Amino acid sequence: MRTDLIRKTVLTTAGIAATAGGIAGPALAAHAAPTHQGTTASMQADRGSDRKSSHGERELNVRYQAQPNFYYCGPAATRNALSVQGKNIDVDAMAKEMGTTEAGTNSINDITPVLNKETGKKVYRSVEIRDSKADRKQTDKLRTDIVATIDDGRAVVANIAGTTTDTDGTTHSFEGGHYISVIGYRDGGNTVTIADSANPDQASYRISVDNLADWIATRGYSATA
Repeated sequence: MRTDLIRKTVLTTAGIAATAGGIAGPALAAHAAPTHQGTTASMQADRGSDRKSSHGERELNVRYQAQPNFYYCGPAATRNALSVQGKNIDVDAMAKEMGTTEAGTNSINDITPVLNKETGKKVYRSVEIRDSKADRKQTDKLRTDIVATIDDGRAVVANIAGTTTDTDGTTHSFEGGHYISVIGYRDGGNTVTIADSANPDQASYRISVDNLADWIATRGYSATA
């Protein structure tokens, strides 16, 4: 396994401080997540069943669960991604497999093998966006990978860092790094649906694929395409 693919990414103590000093709450709200974990089907109820239309859109049926602490976003994002396949895997077991510590989960390279193990097939692979800002080719590939993975009935896991704005104008800031699941797309993949374990009050939102590509830049994602 390559270990040089992507830099360490998950929320560290410094990352939490950076987020707290910026816009907001997702990293800090993650500490309150256990009080919400009893309603793991909340996003399922909001989003309805897995559906695909002829208008370039599809959304998978995720059984959402918030992360129980500030450094479990890698295991939680992976657990949420696997839930679209009907799997319900304990995040502590996930964390152990990924080598997650209070410093976080090292890179997407630690996520991909777990996705493959729990899927039972070596279908996932890690994809890097090495540059500080995604170029058109990288963004187009991300769009293609998301559409193909979701059409295959699987979710994408992405390693992101920095700040972005969703389609409703809400800002999401994770300066210390974070992991999210991509569980849907519309407009042929130009807009994607995020399942975010950090804050159950913002469990799901949509962003443009261009913003997502720049959010992933310097890091990577795991997809089946």
